[in-house]
Amino acid sequence: MLSLDPASTVPPYEQVRSQLARKITDRELAAGARLPTVRALAADLGIAVNTVARAYRELEEAGLVETRGRAGTVVSAAGERSREKVLRAARAYAATAREQGLTAEEALEIARAALAG
Repeated sequence: MLSLDPASTVPPYEQVRSQLARKITDRELAAGARLPTVRALAADLGIAVNTVARAYRELEEAGLVETRGRAGTVVSAAGERSREKVLRAARAYAATAREQGLTAEEALEIARAALAG
């Protein structure tokens, strides 16, 4: 399901969080899909339980997952809403870029630069 790069400068919790967030926003994990338990995922990845717990906590704070006690952690419907929010923002950006006379390539270069950091 996930893989970690031990040589990466990105902390393990962030690698877990970002990979799960991407799977949720790309709809690989649908709303209602149950995530592995914190202990099971930590064992599979060979990392500390607290590392996975932090990633899950940050996903929950972002509204992408919900923790339901003994029922586990599931992908929330908010993940779908997050995707729709980004689409609305992209449409607004495209409209602004056209208003400013930018070509599609110029607008995409700006967006790529913004996404890169």
